[in-house]
Amino acid sequence: MKKTVLREYAKLIVRCGVNVQKGQEVMVYADLDQPEFVQMVVEEAYKAKAKKVIVEWNYQPLGKIHVRYQSVKTMGTVLEWQKARRQHMVDTVPCRIHLISEDPDGLKGMNMAKMAKARQMSYPILKPYADQLEGKQQWCIAAVPGAAWAKKVFPGLPRGKAMEKLWEAILSTSRVTDDPVKAWEEHNADLKARCDYLNSLGIESLHYTADNGTDLTVGMIPEAIFCGGGEVSRQGIFFNPNIPTEECFISPMKGKAEGIVYSTKPLSYQGQLIENFSIRFENGKAVEAKAEKGEELLNTMISMDEGAAYLGECALVPQASPICQSGLLFYNTLFDENAACHLALGMGFADTIRDHHNKTLEECRELGVNDSMIHEDFMIGCDTMNIDAVTRDGKVVPIFRGGNWAF
Repeated sequence: MKKTVLREYAKLIVRCGVNVQKGQEVMVYADLDQPEFVQMVVEEAYKAKAKKVIVEWNYQPLGKIHVRYQSVKTMGTVLEWQKARRQHMVDTVPCRIHLISEDPDGLKGMNMAKMAKARQMSYPILKPYADQLEGKQQWCIAAVPGAAWAKKVFPGLPRGKAMEKLWEAILSTSRVTDDPVKAWEEHNADLKARCDYLNSLGIESLHYTADNGTDLTVGMIPEAIFCGGGEVSRQGIFFNPNIPTEECFISPMKGKAEGIVYSTKPLSYQGQLIENFSIRFENGKAVEAKAEKGEELLNTMISMDEGAAYLGECALVPQASPICQSGLLFYNTLFDENAACHLALGMGFADTIRDHHNKTLEECRELGVNDSMIHEDFMIGCDTMNIDAVTRDGKVVPIFRGGNWAF
């Protein structure tokens, strides 16, 4: 891939993604696959007048080794220097850039029950730091190719060609055009217009149906609104948290979901795949989960904590989205969630509450936003999906027909 194009992508992530401001610190989290591109991102952040840029590297094989040899107590213990580091983040509110390239099967065979226990130990200690940063940070998740990921998406191609094809797919769906910033301005305007329409309806619930058996009704929080594209931090800074994105999303009312929903794409969770699964909800809670592959992992995910069995997000994505139209299965949630309507188990978004900047996180959760240590999106959209909105004044308004917008 031409360096000039990659430089434009790096600039898009820094300027349009996190929108680095003069004097801010920046954290970059990346796997080892694309160090040259990470270098470009770091340089672009400094050109945007970042005060300091710190890179944290991740390597999946090391993660597997740590889980194999460390005890649950060791993995789950949060050391004093780790607390001090998180307190520094609370104090300085750095931008966060996540460059994902991991192997969808990279943690296959890892003891997930052991890791889950360790996360459950550390989460109560780490949660207060995360809560203090809620709504304050600018963050952006974007992607770069990894060799194993590229071969998963393009199994019939040699390694080098697969990497090049994955670069092309990432850049195309991320709107890295001749003028990426303008392309994103137009895209954000379209998503905002759709959200404005949805928010004008006064939706009480959404009813999902599809030929695969999906029949699910999800209740909405009266104070919640649909959001999409760019967001504004509590500091008043506009940023784009996901590159790419195609969704209009909302956090539903905890405890209001009835029926069954079937997945339409694999879910990559903790470096392992869960495929062809269904989840049945009663009184908002996932009470039954079945999967052809990864059923034990799916149930582990749903039982991570009390909130993990409840919905935190409903997202609307048409089959006409560029990612869906590419015909590719990315085995990566950032892309696959933007190819189809999806739901998320676990934590909801406080910033989907109207006027959330003037509310505390606790107030948003009291209104019905779910709280959990996980937030895991799973895809349910297909070309037979219909979605109806039942409004607070009793009307039924078509939202999706045949997998696409009905308005």
